[in-house]
Order: sequence, then structure tokens, then C-alpha cells
Amino acid sequence: MPIYEYRCPSCGFQKEHLQKMSDAPLSSCPSCGTEGYTKLLSAAGFQLKGSGWYATDFKGAAAPSTPAPAAAPPCAGGSGACACH
Repeated sequence: MPIYEYRCPSCGFQKEHLQKMSDAPLSSCPSCGTEGYTKLLSAAGFQLKGSGWYATDFKGAAAPSTPAPAAAPPCAGGSGACACH
């Protein structure tokens, strides 16, 4: 579920709310009760749940190496009759 940030223009109260995308936006300030509680535009917020995600999970992991291409076989007799010239 996304985390939305709201602010009240009357009292300046600001809070993050965990809501479904299908939920209607909040309009009443939980602090002073006035209407006009508005959703702020901010960086995307998310929560990782469970265990297993750590900052060091991929530290030091080497990038997979690709093998060098094999050398082409030499031309038959050096006559240039092969299709590589």
C-alpha cells in the first residue's frame, strides 16, 4: 500500500497515511478538524516487510564475466577461398 503525505493549511499539521490507491483522499484534518487537509506531492514512499533485505546483500558481488570469443579458424590453405575474406 502506498504511503501518502498530507498537510493542513490551517494549523500546519503534517502526517503520512498508509492508504490503498482506491481509497478516497482524506479531507478533514485529524489535528484541528477543519476541511482542506490536502495530499502533498512528494517522493514515492514504500515499506519493505519481512526479513532478508539488507544494505549488504549485494555488496562485493562480482559482476558475471563473459567468456572471450573463440578465435576464428584459419583459412584453408590461405588461398582466400573461404567466406571469411
